[in-house]
Amino acid sequence: MSKEEDCKNLIEQTIQQFNTINILINNAGISMRALFADLDLSVLKQVMDINFWGTVYCTKYAMPYLLKEKGSVIGVSSVAGIKGLPGRTGYSASKFAMNGFMDSLRIENIKTGLHVGVICPGYTASNIRNTALNKDGKAQTETPLDESKLMPAEKVAEEILKMIEYRKAEVVLTSQGKLTKLLNKFFPRLLDKMVYNVVSKEKDSPFK
Repeated sequence: MSKEEDCKNLIEQTIQQFNTINILINNAGISMRALFADLDLSVLKQVMDINFWGTVYCTKYAMPYLLKEKGSVIGVSSVAGIKGLPGRTGYSASKFAMNGFMDSLRIENIKTGLHVGVICPGYTASNIRNTALNKDGKAQTETPLDESKLMPAEKVAEEILKMIEYRKAEVVLTSQGKLTKLLNKFFPRLLDKMVYNVVSKEKDSPFK
């Protein structure tokens, strides 16, 4: 996903097989977990290349077909794209960038019939935390969260399908995610402290 030519080939092979593209879901992503002061800058670049540029590349090469079909392009963002998460500067930056890109794209296509949507899941049970990069750019291999208590990936998929069906512009999942968006609007500095406290209590928190 970080290589433009590979993303272009992905779209071209899809067209060869199915002749068109009705829906593009930009879901590929990688996370990271380290304090900015400690990490190698290559970590941020790798996260941005996959999470942001992968979305840009695939969307760009799929656009002619999506426009023709008046289809849907979806960005799977995160609550980390609504509120910056400490210890995940690169991840939050990539999701904020995705949100801005998709927002601009939506406005550009108000009159074309293209549906542009962004979904922001909260913590979701997946492999993303196991493969998250540490300060040296290596997979941390172990999740700091109890994955059994997180939203199932299947639930997120169901919500994406509903989003496409009803052509929604934005969906924020989980009560925690919705509360985060609300508090960030009205009490951002209070939320800063709350987020810090939550992250500092994670297993092997970078603040310890």
